[in-house]
Amino acid sequence: MKSLFLILVMIEIFSIIHRVQPQNQDGFITLDCGMPFDESPYTDPDSGLVFTSDSTLIQTGKSGRVDKAFDKLHIKPYLVMRYFPEGLRNCYTLNVTRDTTYLIGAMFFYGNYDGTNTYPNFDLYLGPNRWETIDLDRYKTGTWVSMIHTPRSSSLEMCLVKTGTTFPLISTIEIRPFGNNTYGPRPGSLSTLRYFFNDSSSNIR
Repeated sequence: MKSLFLILVMIEIFSIIHRVQPQNQDGFITLDCGMPFDESPYTDPDSGLVFTSDSTLIQTGKSGRVDKAFDKLHIKPYLVMRYFPEGLRNCYTLNVTRDTTYLIGAMFFYGNYDGTNTYPNFDLYLGPNRWETIDLDRYKTGTWVSMIHTPRSSSLEMCLVKTGTTFPLISTIEIRPFGNNTYGPRPGSLSTLRYFFNDSSSNIR
């Protein structure tokens, strides 16, 4: 129950820009990774965000679904994921507006989709730079990472890099444009918040 509460809080925080102007999602990229193309798009009732399939933005990876024991969470975007059993580096290429400041977030939830209870560990890159190490053995009920970033070009590459024997995976990608006066005038990156969803007695952010 605590995990559900924390996930709902995360969704509320990340969608605050949308909630200020609920009908305006211009410039948003909101991907339910691994979702079949024919089920896209859909509106998430918790956030009001319109999720689309990632299938047109990456040619590698396979779709997986969390174990049905996790269905009780009732958070549709996290019930499927894209996992990458082949290759060392698999990348999304996302169209963005150059010199525009974005809030970029990604959610990673294993959910025993393969029935092995083997939690993945891999690296996440933004362009050529390592963003985070995603250790789902440490954060078994999922983790969320986010960054404020101003791209230097009109495309943005997000890559999952295999570092051991387990397969990288990703549940959602969410990108929101800011006004350029929100975060400085120069291109660059600023790590923001990272959420860990766990069963401990204290909340960790």
